Amino acid sequence: MIAKQNGNIPISISLEDTLKSEGAVASPRVNKWRILLIASYAVLIAAIISSLAKLLVMLINGITNLSFYGSFSFAEAGPAHHTLGLWVIVIPAIGGIAVGILALYGSKAIRGHGIPEAMEQILVNQSKIKPAITFLKPISSALAIGTGGPFGAEGPIIATGGALGSTWGQVFKISNAERKILLSAGATAGMTAIFGTPVAAIFLAIELLLFEFTPKSLIAVSLACITGAAGHFLLFGTQPVFYTAVEITTPSTVAILCYSFLGLAVGVLSVAITKAVYWVEDAFEKLPIHWMWWPAIGGLAVGIVGYFAPRTLGVGYENITDLLTGSMPLKIVLSLCLLKFISWVIALGSGTSGGTLAPLLTIGAASGVLIGMGIQYLFPNSGVTLPLAALVGMSAMFAGASRALLTSIIFAMETTGQFHALLPLLGSCVGAYTVSYLSMGTTIMTEKITRRGIFTPDSYQPDLLNQLTVQQAIQTGGIIIEDRNTVEEVRDWLQANGRPDNYYIVVDANQQYTGIVSASSLFANHQDDQKQISALIKRKPVFLRERDTLKEAVAKMIEENVDVLPVLSSRDHTVIGLMPYQNILSTYYRADRQQDLASTNISVKRSGMRILVKGRKILAKRKAE
Repeated sequence: MIAKQNGNIPISISLEDTLKSEGAVASPRVNKWRILLIASYAVLIAAIISSLAKLLVMLINGITNLSFYGSFSFAEAGPAHHTLGLWVIVIPAIGGIAVGILALYGSKAIRGHGIPEAMEQILVNQSKIKPAITFLKPISSALAIGTGGPFGAEGPIIATGGALGSTWGQVFKISNAERKILLSAGATAGMTAIFGTPVAAIFLAIELLLFEFTPKSLIAVSLACITGAAGHFLLFGTQPVFYTAVEITTPSTVAILCYSFLGLAVGVLSVAITKAVYWVEDAFEKLPIHWMWWPAIGGLAVGIVGYFAPRTLGVGYENITDLLTGSMPLKIVLSLCLLKFISWVIALGSGTSGGTLAPLLTIGAASGVLIGMGIQYLFPNSGVTLPLAALVGMSAMFAGASRALLTSIIFAMETTGQFHALLPLLGSCVGAYTVSYLSMGTTIMTEKITRRGIFTPDSYQPDLLNQLTVQQAIQTGGIIIEDRNTVEEVRDWLQANGRPDNYYIVVDANQQYTGIVSASSLFANHQDDQKQISALIKRKPVFLRERDTLKEAVAKMIEENVDVLPVLSSRDHTVIGLMPYQNILSTYYRADRQQDLASTNISVKRSGMRILVKGRKILAKRKAE
């Protein structure tokens, strides 16, 4: 007969052991040895990318020396001290032509900032990057930067490291999630190898690449960043990248307040800069010439600006260091704030190959100095100093443009060694981040891929399905079928009672759960009417427990391709209800809505009335006494 689910159906304790032996209870476990394997891969990738970072810097220096000084040397050199005169206008344009040709005949993927392209591959392409990017990106970037392009080396090496990690993950047999970890490990190791900022790089991975915070990713990325830091100290030295002899002391409360307002102002600038970058990019899209020639046009603009302001040419890390001293002449500060912006935004919008971080830091530091000067003039006793204003400005610009809040704060301290600046950095970066978040739906890192219809996660919240349990979504009053009934009996009963479902739970004569039968199998025309239901069970007996999470329930339903599962009691092994997929959806929806539902839990009015009544009673009692 058909048994209606009205209460608990006894199931023998031995049933669970039987089901385990048949593989019905499959509790997923994290393979910890696998975590160590991926971490070891990450360390090897980081070691390789550290060497590539050194080679990239040498290549940039070599092309710079050849382009601006006519010498074959890999010694560190910047184009600011050239003696080419008007010829300097042509050099960046030649570099742009070379990048365009390389993109046309090599890979179009070398165009762009670096980080957005890595984010796109993570989100839509299972973290698969073409192996050719591993060498095409650094070559194209070296050509662009070495011929005067106003970019940093960090973007290209991040893209190169990501490509190396992705390629490694495509050669070896690993999962998509593990490939994402290797891509992020390679990218952040590259950043650390250039700047020597392992902690900031870890936060960069979390905020812009991984979109998760799990042990398996954190261990691998952290070890990769440590390896990258070791490579930086070995190949570039142990001194902070933007080291100055000026020591920043702990600022006063008033000064911290001023730096926070400075961060708000820089946040407005970061929004304007982000919009300007993509406005210029849209303008290039409308040009009636092939995109291969766009970098040459951008390079021509770089050359023109560089002729009037030589400090705008090239990477310009020394500009940031000089700004952090607080002693740079006002004219140069203005040129770095305005002309560097013009040069960089046109070059970047043209689709050439280069990074965004160094230009943002330069413009932000210059903006911070200018705003700091204004604060000093209006409020002489505020305690604001220009070195800290520059540091706060560059960090706030990065936070506002990328919304990598924690990365921006830690990066500023690691690259300067100025750890007393923590509170001003926190206040300014939060201010810039808030302005950016309220003003823009995207960032300088995500606008491009958002236009392609790719959603970028902007929050890291606990998985509700992992927090909700089966007990919260269980359905009672369902039906189960006894396996001794015939197909004909079951069909007649279901049709008579109007209970069509996709799947039916089956128990044996002792009311013990034995399996699931699909409606398609039950109502198939070829079925013998006198065949017992037990003969139709083809699936292993899968079930849920009260304390299982809804995420585990969904996983089992997908694995077994069913839309309902029985729930067995954890206490006495009885069937206590059913779990249809509709219950999972409705429970998730209610829980999600509940999080954003505003409610008052403590009534001030009621609490006040209680206090008043209690007070009156106490007074009345005292009078009576």
